Amino acid sequence: MANAPDHAQRDSLHYRAMRDIVEQMQDDVPGKIEITKEGIVHDMMAPAGLHELTALRLRKRLEKVMPEELAAHTGTPDVENVPQGIMRHPDIMVIAENDMEVDGSLDPLTLIAAIEVVSRSNPDNDWVSKLRDYPLLGVPVYAIFDPRTGTGAVLSEIHATPEGPRYAIRKDFVYGEDVTIGEWTISTDGLPLYA
Repeated sequence: MANAPDHAQRDSLHYRAMRDIVEQMQDDVPGKIEITKEGIVHDMMAPAGLHELTALRLRKRLEKVMPEELAAHTGTPDVENVPQGIMRHPDIMVIAENDMEVDGSLDPLTLIAAIEVVSRSNPDNDWVSKLRDYPLLGVPVYAIFDPRTGTGAVLSEIHATPEGPRYAIRKDFVYGEDVTIGEWTISTDGLPLYA
């Protein structure tokens, strides 16, 4: 009788199976597909319109104040931690260009910050799931911009809790205020709101 795989092997096999499914679906299914501890997350609506305009304005503002060797990247690939069983795709990743010189997914430990623009269709993905996953991945700063309410938060200082790593500091803001993400301060004036 063969021994059953241990917990880590079973989790790794489970994650690989989900990763294979995501790779097969990615080009044929609209929206964004990610993997969390709970399973596959599918945001049915592809980011468009005001969501993308917000990400564009944030990217441009950050790149004006950051050193040239850093990027506020809005494209692919994903960030992935196979042992944790998490694959995420931030709307904007602040990362050194040198750290992007890899094949496949980016190492989440190379991110300086992850920035999300809350979607209309699945706000809990940004406010709950990613709030849990980004500290697990070791992303030092997580900024959330919510066009539904014209508010947001910047989270930092990962620390250990009984539930796992979490952010210790949360700074809420209202659109119109300046916001500091990592070492850089940008304006939130003129960011669009959902109707």
